[in-house]
Formats: sequence, structure tokens, C-alpha cells
Amino acid sequence: MSEKVIEMEERVNPLRINDNKNGIAYELDFSRESIRFAENRGFELGDVTKFPVTKIPEFFYYAFRKNHKNVSRKQTDDLLDAMGGLTTPVVERLIQLYNQAGLAHVLTSEEDAAKNSDVTVEL
Repeated sequence: MSEKVIEMEERVNPLRINDNKNGIAYELDFSRESIRFAENRGFELGDVTKFPVTKIPEFFYYAFRKNHKNVSRKQTDDLLDAMGGLTTPVVERLIQLYNQAGLAHVLTSEEDAAKNSDVTVEL
């Protein structure tokens, strides 16, 4: 992924979608659990750009998993159809959110690693 796609120093805010027809607001985001859920079903982030017709709706559905587990795939497909699809900035934000959650356990410096004195790692 390019530096444009994710900047780990800054927190990426969740994406909000308002269903004005039903008066429901959704907050799309990812957690390690929601990523695990997606990956256990064979989802690969790189496929979103390779196979957009099938993978964007799937990716959109997984973005609901963190905060809206009760929303079905049919509901997200219907919402996506009502929206007419996703814009490039929306897809990029979802990718940023996915990467942010997926890299939550990657320490960026030795200083960050030293903060946890109960566990040490030797290479």
C-alpha cells in the first residue's frame, strides 16, 4: 500500500453513512475481530482493486461488522445499490480503516517496544 493510503501517525476517523430513507446512521470501521471475520471467509484486501464488481460489495459488508453485526449482507447490498456505488475517496477511507486496525499491533519504534517492560523480544 502506498503512503497515501495509510498514515499510521494520524488516526483515521470512521466513515458515517446516513440512510435517510430509514433514518439510520451507520458508522463503518474495522477492528482486528472484523478483519479476522473477513479473512476467515477468504477476503483479501488486494482483491478490492483487482475484482471491484464482486469485492467492493463484500468489503462494504465487512466494514459494518465492527459496529453493526446485526446488519445482513443483503441489507448492505441494498444500501450500496441505493447509493449507486462507492466513490474512490470512500473506498480509500475504508482501506485506511482496514489497514489501521490490521496494523494495530505493529510497533513503529524501539521506544514503543520498550514501553512494555513485562515482555521482551530478542532477535
